[in-house]
This record gives sequence, C-alpha cells and structure tokens, in this order.
Amino acid sequence: MTGSLAAYQSLLDLVLLNCGLALSQFVVLRAGVFSVATAGLASIGAYAAGIATLRWGAGAAVGLVAATAAGTLAALLLSLPLARLRGVYQAIATVAMVQIVLSLALYATDVTGGANGLNGIPKLAGTPELVILVLAMVYVLHSLGRSRIGYAFDAIRQDETVAVTLGVSVAGCQALAFGLSGAIAGLTGGLMAYHNRSVVPEEFGFGMLVTVLAYVVLGGRRSVLGPLAGALILSLLPELARPLADNRLIVHGAVLMLVITYLPHGIVDSLQIAVRRRATAASRAQIVGKEAPDGPA
Repeated sequence: MTGSLAAYQSLLDLVLLNCGLALSQFVVLRAGVFSVATAGLASIGAYAAGIATLRWGAGAAVGLVAATAAGTLAALLLSLPLARLRGVYQAIATVAMVQIVLSLALYATDVTGGANGLNGIPKLAGTPELVILVLAMVYVLHSLGRSRIGYAFDAIRQDETVAVTLGVSVAGCQALAFGLSGAIAGLTGGLMAYHNRSVVPEEFGFGMLVTVLAYVVLGGRRSVLGPLAGALILSLLPELARPLADNRLIVHGAVLMLVITYLPHGIVDSLQIAVRRRATAASRAQIVGKEAPDGPA
C-alpha cells in the first residue's frame, strides 16, 4: 500500500513539474512569439540552483531565487536578437540557443560536471512545495491574462500590425513575455534539480523541447487551462499504456497529429469555442422566439 502511494506521489510530482514547463512555453506563444527555448531556460535554472547549493551551500529559497533570476536574465538577453526575427526564424534561433546551452553544460566540466552532470543535490523540494509554486504560477498567469497586458498579448498573437495601430508596444510586450517565461522555466528547472537530486545535460535536450511544445499545442494556448491539460494528458499517457512508455515521442507525435487534424485549437480551446457557440445559438434562439409575432387567436 505504501509503495503504491509513493508511486502515485511520484507521478503527481512529475505532472506538476511538467505543468511548470508547459506554463513557461504558454506565455511566449500567447504573446505571438514562436519560441521553443523553455528547455534551455529550465536547464540554466537547474544548474544555477544545483551550483548554488553544492558549491556555496545555499538553501532551497536562495537556490530557487538564483534559478529564477538566471532564467529571467537569459530570457531577456535572448529577447534582444529575437525582436528582429519573426515566425520560423524565431523558432530556429531558440533551437540554436537550446543547443548552445546543452553544449556548454557538456563541455564546461569544471562548472557543470560535464556529461555526468551535478549529483548529490539535497532533496529540498517535495510535493507540497511543487503544489504551492505551480498554483502561484497559475494565479499569476491567470491574473495577467485578464489584465491589459494579457489583452495586448492576444492582440499581438492575432495580428501584430493591428496591435501596433492600437498603441501596443510589440517589443516591450514580447520582452515581458520572454522574461516571464524565463522566470517560470528557471524556477521549474530549480525545482527539478531539488526534486530529482541531480542535473543531467541530456534531460534538457531536444526531447524536452518537443515535449514541452506538445503540451501547449495539445491543450491550447488561449487560456491557462490549455497547457495544464496538455501536460496532464501527456504525462499520464505513458503510465496508462506502459508498453508504449519507451516510445513516448512516437505516442506524443501521433496524439498531436490527431489533435491538430480534428481539434486545431487544442483540446481546451476547442471545447471552450464549442460551448460559446452553443450559448450564442441558444441566446439567439430565445431572442428570435421573443420577437416572433403571436399567431392568430
């Protein structure tokens, strides 16, 4: 019984960590930036937290602050050249950034431990800490989405030219989105280091890049519930079908193809659109019924 509960707790922790990564990816996509840098930013945060604890003896609070600051700074620096790029060129540049971070982690052995990574990190983050911090991320992004900044993000994503005519600072909003994405990714990377007790370079490679992007594409990118649903589904799917666990990326690709074909807005967004259409149709039917003249007595 105890072993079963421990297995469920480990699965819950995995879902929570993936939700943090998904929220980081969600921010930049909502602001109309085709960035896939979350894996690299999370790697920077994980190494910052691990080095702060192993080399300097920092506690969890200081380590997570260092991870968040490192992720934010890296994202803001990355936003400068990306401001000159659009569309697929942004994606290519951020893929290159992930590869650069991975190469530095592999070859800067004196700092990162090289291919062996950082090991022996104290377990300073458990389920309660993960729940609290993920809920805090959700609250911040939900509040931001209902503010003027969130509406500006939506305007930029839908049509950048129209957003400019409305007085929206595209460069400023996208830099803010990058910084917030880097903060969430860095914090999540620090939590991964403290939860897994190690940081390995390969963990933050191309596989994570594709998987994190899949969370948002699967769930949707208009509301905070979208990336959370995507992370939950793709985290539980290999556990529900254990024979497919070794082919996780193949399963993710197949699911994404089905969703893109039949639910192009993502699961959550497509459901919300369907509910709104039904509500609109029902309200129109009521109005037509009230306006229709009564028949002959």
